[in-house]
This record gives sequence, C-alpha cells and structure tokens, in this order.
Amino acid sequence: MSSKIKVGILGATGMVGQNYIRLLEGHPWFEVAYVAASAQSAGKKYEEAVSGRWHMNGPIPESVRDFVVCDATDVSAAIHQCSVVFSAVSMDKKAVAALELEYASNGFAVVSNNSAHRFTADVPMIIPEINPEHLDIIPVQRKKRGWSSGLIAVKSNCSIQSYMTPLHALMRKGYEVKRMFVTTLQALSGAGYPGPSALDMIDNIVPFIQGEEEKSENEPLKIFGKIVDGAFVNNSSIKISAHCNRVPVIHGHTACVSVEFAQRNPSLDEIKDIWQNFTSLPQKLSLPFAPLKPIIYRNEPNRPQPQKDRDSDKAMAVTVGRLRACNVFDMRFVGLHHNTVRGAAGGAILSAELLKERGFIK
Repeated sequence: MSSKIKVGILGATGMVGQNYIRLLEGHPWFEVAYVAASAQSAGKKYEEAVSGRWHMNGPIPESVRDFVVCDATDVSAAIHQCSVVFSAVSMDKKAVAALELEYASNGFAVVSNNSAHRFTADVPMIIPEINPEHLDIIPVQRKKRGWSSGLIAVKSNCSIQSYMTPLHALMRKGYEVKRMFVTTLQALSGAGYPGPSALDMIDNIVPFIQGEEEKSENEPLKIFGKIVDGAFVNNSSIKISAHCNRVPVIHGHTACVSVEFAQRNPSLDEIKDIWQNFTSLPQKLSLPFAPLKPIIYRNEPNRPQPQKDRDSDKAMAVTVGRLRACNVFDMRFVGLHHNTVRGAAGGAILSAELLKERGFIK
C-alpha cells in the first residue's frame, strides 16, 4: 500500500484541475486518489469526462484515467478517500465559500485556487516564498471553528505573482515599497477553457478582465500584511494602480511594473544582486515543487518572453528583466511567470508541501 498522502481534486476536469492531474503524477509525497467535478461529469470515468478537451501535453496519466468522477458538491463521497483536497471548482463565489467550509469542517485540508476565502479574516493567502509565517493562523482558524484536522489555505490571484516575489526580495532587504504602477498582459489560459473567442483575441488585446484590477490592487496588501489578534491586518502603506489586459498568448502572465520606494532607493546593480541571490523557506526545506532559483534575472534587452521563459525551473520561477530607472517613480522592470503552473496548480501544490512540512497535513 502506498504511504503517500491521498489527495482529491475538486474541479478536476477544468484547465487548472487537469494541471493538478499532470503535475501530481509521480509526486513524492502526494497521490491523487479522488477526482470530482460538476454534476454533468459525475458518474463518468475521468477519461470520458475530459474526452475532446484534455489540454495537457501528453496523455492522461494511467493512474487517473479510469477514476469515476464524483460530484464535487457531495462532500460525503470524499470521506475516507483522501485527506487533502485541491479546490478548483467553477461555481458561484458564495457557493464555493460554503463548499470549502463544509470540506474543512469534515476534516479535509482544503488548498484552494478560488478567490472565495482570500479575504476571510482567518484564512491565509499564501505565496510560500513570501509569507510562510501566515500559516501560523491555522491553529487560530481551527480553534475558532472547532476543527481538529480541517483547514483552509488559499493561493493568490495568478496575475500578481509576476512581481510579488521580486518586490518581497527588495522589501526583505529594507527597501519598502511606497507606490507602484503595474500593467499586466495576461494569457488566454487564465480565463479557463474555452476562454475568449478567437474573434475577440486574434489581432487584438482586450483591456478589461472582470475583477482583476481589484485583485491586483488589494491582494498584495494582505500578503504583505501581518497577523494581529488572530486575524490578518493588511499592509496599508503600499498604494497600487493596476491595468489588466488579456493578450493573445496561451500561457504566461507578464507584468510591466514601476516602483517608488518609501525612503532609500537601491541601485540597479544592488537590485539585480538581491534578485539573483534570493531564496526563501521552500528552498531551505527543499520542497519538491520549489524552484531552485525563485527569481531568474535575464540581462537580454528583450526578455522575459512567455514562449522562452514561462517554463523556467519547472515553470515555478519568476523571470524578470528590463530593469532600469523610471522617469516618474524610482525603478521599473518586467516580470513573467507561468500562470497555470506557478500561478495556479503548481503554486497550490507548493503551498500544500509547506503545510505538510509545518505539520498541518498529516
């Protein structure tokens, strides 16, 4: 019998769910033991449920192909099948919030890609290289809700991860960010399948993505915030202005960022040195999904580029480049990451690995 931790995937037939299936194949700690999706897919074998819409490179893993898909809203079906669930269900936000609470109250560790609990006061929103200490809220969360083994932890919106780790690396050295202006160029896969129509995207850019600018401006404040009296308090000292655009790129979110520092400014050479030498707790712990170098700096004047850089270091690294002085603020740069790996399934798997190492997942 396998000694690996049994995990389930809610929303297993969607784009993020398929990435979980692909990325977890052969994982040294976790084993997919349960798949669930909408009522329309329930009762079908997984291979049948994704027939004609398996979007990953390579075939469906044999270990999952014949699994019978369950109804994600039927929590009782997952009991005794797994102890961890990765939540990527596509439902109304209030319904997702209630469903994740129900899973957690039944003892499941819920690691969610959804936004429903990102601003719940006792739920950590984790980027493992930035705020692993935010997992300290889990005992408070459990005590408050009467859970012995259940928990909810969420990952942030995918669009902000192109620049959050580079900013954190500078802030960790004492260079506090005062204001920033960011323009995101977000890939089609971020909209799920089938996403925007070809008529909307070929020879075009769409300068609006529902809710993305609000997430880009608010979520970093919680991630850079602190736990005070058993709840998160946002870092209100940073002001962010965001423009979010959908572009005709399949994978890879790009961000063009201008930053003003609060007091002293690092030199460009110092910034490069900080980025190139940055590591954090996931690297110290040698977590399976942790990139060896969380930040990769490219000196070429025309990098990073989605086609060339999105898959760097298991598609889990943030690639930065075009660092230069800013005529309005202090400095500017371009950041890029793989939105469906680092920004979605891979990032959540890394969070689950950190939860295991901290003893919150048994």
